[in-house]
Amino acid sequence: MIYLIDDFLDSTFLQITQNYLNESKFTEVEMGGDRQCYVIPSNSDFDDYILSRLEVMEQRELKNILSFFREATDTLDTQWNIHSDLNIEGQRPDRALVLYLSPRKRNDLHGTAFWEHEVYGRELPVDVSDAEYDRMLEVDSEKLEKWKLSTVLGYEENRLISYPSSYFHSKYPNVAWPQGRKIYVMFYKIV
Repeated sequence: MIYLIDDFLDSTFLQITQNYLNESKFTEVEMGGDRQCYVIPSNSDFDDYILSRLEVMEQRELKNILSFFREATDTLDTQWNIHSDLNIEGQRPDRALVLYLSPRKRNDLHGTAFWEHEVYGRELPVDVSDAEYDRMLEVDSEKLEKWKLSTVLGYEENRLISYPSSYFHSKYPNVAWPQGRKIYVMFYKIV
């Protein structure tokens, strides 16, 4: 199940987070092949706050596997990178989330896209081998002819989206705006 929550952070906390991201430098991280992303590590206080809010909403104990802030612009991180988050730090998270932090700067359809693969459908099987997972990232993630767009959840500042980590997804479209699409990403497990 995919769910979304608007106005996830209170306005003061959102503004503090936006100021921090606007004053910080995102670092390039190699993702394999010719793919890069631009990130800032999140801190444990922010992660714990997000996780505690999720635990109340999902009514179960959760564990963060990995989280960070990420930026894409009109010139940085412009690949489609259609993928599943089924293998993170050698673990298999149950869910992934995206929290849109920067103000909306596009009027056309944009946000998080969910895709169907020509072989696997909407999600990668949980028993997929590491080799096949890597192959999908290296070979299929940029070949749009292998994918059918299923839906796009629209970008709104301070909107949180949570979805099963096995679902195929990407940013949509593959190019953001000059000031940068800044988001928070977390991969987590049900304990």
